[in-house]
Amino acid sequence: MATSIDVSELCLYYADFLAVEDVTVTIRANSVTAFIGPSGCGKSTFLRSLNRMHEVIPGAHVEGSVMVDGQSLYGDDVDPVAVRRRIGMVFQRPNPFPTMSVYDNVLAGHRLNSQQLAKDVADEIVERSLRGANLWNEVKDRLGRPGLGLSGGQQQRLCIARAIAVEPQVLLMDEPCSSLDPISTSAIEDLIHELKSNYTIVIVTHDLQQAARVSDETGFFNLRAAGQPGHLVEFSTTEKMFANPANSDTEAYLAGRLG
Repeated sequence: MATSIDVSELCLYYADFLAVEDVTVTIRANSVTAFIGPSGCGKSTFLRSLNRMHEVIPGAHVEGSVMVDGQSLYGDDVDPVAVRRRIGMVFQRPNPFPTMSVYDNVLAGHRLNSQQLAKDVADEIVERSLRGANLWNEVKDRLGRPGLGLSGGQQQRLCIARAIAVEPQVLLMDEPCSSLDPISTSAIEDLIHELKSNYTIVIVTHDLQQAARVSDETGFFNLRAAGQPGHLVEFSTTEKMFANPANSDTEAYLAGRLG
């Protein structure tokens, strides 16, 4: 079951540097939410905060709250590894594990969690996940071959299969199509539309047309000035954002006059 995310007064730091300031937003369950904005405005940092991935950088920390189903992601008793199982992530460039087969790539999350799976259970997870990523028919006859042997678009869908294999509630996607050709990009976008029936999806993209095509709601991040923290300028339905933005900076960015 997908879930909503409530972010309140969130500030993100790298040591003493305030990277993102005072974000308050609600991300609806079973929807696609896109975050757009110029490079360096903090949108990817914000995305990584939603499953505590930014904490892998020494000194990174947060103030404020991120709540999922009424539970804080940043409580003292919360295991970040458990958070990342619940809230999966797909990165900008496809990153299959290079020494693993297609089959083993899909199961990597289970095995990293030291889960022992019976062969029939493992087979079911692999097929279900690859079907969920619209990849099964393309790879079912080469499950034992290296994941790196797939095309770029197939590798990205393999990474999506790997993410959904552990049955998360939320999928975060950081520029998932930036390194893909138009045909592969279209396949990923179609997949995003299908996946939102089972997952809450949050995507960061520089492609404004992509945000307009795939998302239900859109947030615009920006900087007040160079060296200042990023902040969420505006958040609304995608239709309203692109047709009638409330903020002049949002309008300028959408028109190509900013960033």
